[in-house]
Amino acid sequence: MKLVSFNVNGIRAAVGKGLVASLEALNADILCFQETKATPEQVIEALAGLTGYHVHAYGAHKAGYSGTAIVCRSAPKQVAYGIGMPGHDDEGRVVTAWFKDFIVVTVYTPNSGEGLKRLDYRGEWDAAFRGYVHGLARTAPVIVCGDLNVAHRAIDIARPKSNYNKSPGYTQQEIDGMDALLGAGFVDTFRALHPEEVKYSWWSFRAGARSKNIGWRIDYVLVSEGFAPKVKDAFILNDVLGSDHCPVGITW
Repeated sequence: MKLVSFNVNGIRAAVGKGLVASLEALNADILCFQETKATPEQVIEALAGLTGYHVHAYGAHKAGYSGTAIVCRSAPKQVAYGIGMPGHDDEGRVVTAWFKDFIVVTVYTPNSGEGLKRLDYRGEWDAAFRGYVHGLARTAPVIVCGDLNVAHRAIDIARPKSNYNKSPGYTQQEIDGMDALLGAGFVDTFRALHPEEVKYSWWSFRAGARSKNIGWRIDYVLVSEGFAPKVKDAFILNDVLGSDHCPVGITW
């Protein structure tokens, strides 16, 4: 099977840039989207040209903000929206789908914001989300994918020294949060299979960052430790355009 995760930075805009053709070429069994910036109805409408998939989308209370979706060929047994915690579920950040042998969770982790003004909230989120997926993993193998908004190690960011503890996504608190998530029984599939490879999944729109490959690896596919041996490949698709992120994924 093949799973692809993509922060599309506005699914309607991405469709206008050729998203459907890109998705058809990827030929994935499960597609996970973050930052759809759309209501569930708008996501379904935007993906109308993509045939053969079931769409399960979640939107934020605030129009045009955040939003996630799981789009899959086989209908899941069950789908849940949010993590069941008041306050955390207002921004459409998590969709969970139960399949026969595994659970898929797609997440758009909150950014700590300009001036790190949401860093405290980010810490609360990290703890709540970790508890949520750890609980799921007690029942079945779990695949967690999405924009986790953290570069975990210096290898995952082009300019670590100038960003450390200054930029959202590369503070020690966020790094510790990622450590804790992995410590709760999850494996970073790309880094496990490509321990020394320098590859990024997000680039600023400013100063030609993508053409210069001044990027960050902040999009991940994590799997339960017991599921990790089944993963055949983990990939980052830098050549797929249409967003400031690129798709990431696994096969098993």
